[in-house]
Amino acid sequence: MFIGILLVITWLILLLRYPAKALPVSVAAAIGLGFVAMWVVWLDHREIKQLARLDLRIAYAPEQCPADRPLQLKLSNGNSVPLTELRWRIAAYAPGDTVNLADNQYTAPRYRGPGELQAGGTWEDCLPLPPLRPGYRPQTLEFRAEHLQGSFSD
Repeated sequence: MFIGILLVITWLILLLRYPAKALPVSVAAAIGLGFVAMWVVWLDHREIKQLARLDLRIAYAPEQCPADRPLQLKLSNGNSVPLTELRWRIAAYAPGDTVNLADNQYTAPRYRGPGELQAGGTWEDCLPLPPLRPGYRPQTLEFRAEHLQGSFSD
């Protein structure tokens, strides 16, 4: 932090002391940083759109899944490119409520996708329950994937 402040002060001194030499370099640097910032924003926007095209459904299904992993996950890749990595957290809600009842602490399970999932492909798996707040039963809750993070191959 201190070094950054020192660099900004040095740049301002050079700009005031030698404006004819420092101004063109400063403008070129600002234009370069602007292009880098636009590229990062574009990549982030593209990833958000690609994650929105994933159909990820989670249901409590102890009859179809083992007892230690009672959540059934169905994932469909609606993108035109393969999904290479996916991570998320599971939230639990009472029907019609907006309070997350999953106790997502450091010890909560980490959820990861199938690895590579081809465009238009589907994947099913059974997942462990996240820790729930005391007094709630999983069969009365709705489960959703939140905080999706992923990458796609182009």
